[in-house]
Amino acid sequence: MILALGVGLGAAFGAVARYLLDQAVSRRRPPVFPLGTWLINITGSFVLGLLTGLAAHHGMPSQVVVVVGTGVCGGYTTFSTFSFESVRLMEDGAAVISIGNIVGSIAAGLAAAALGLGLALL
Repeated sequence: MILALGVGLGAAFGAVARYLLDQAVSRRRPPVFPLGTWLINITGSFVLGLLTGLAAHHGMPSQVVVVVGTGVCGGYTTFSTFSFESVRLMEDGAAVISIGNIVGSIAAGLAAAALGLGLALL
């Protein structure tokens, strides 16, 4: 029960952080490319890679991994918004930007997770 509460509180923190970062980016940049969502998902992938490495190689407690990984990162990252924005770009006639968002998000997310994992190995 305590762990579930921790996950819920972590998710609330992650969702608020996602909202604030997206708003900050949206205010500074024209909304053609969904940079806020892109940054959120890439930084979330980095944190998950780092957590995985710390758990696997440095004995980080599983409760911390669950609260931060499932809770905070689960509330922070957003596959649904990424999908919606990619489809919206396609519908708006910005196919190249949409495909760039899809391919770039996947590639950068994997690279960020690998970077986080690699950093944890140091």
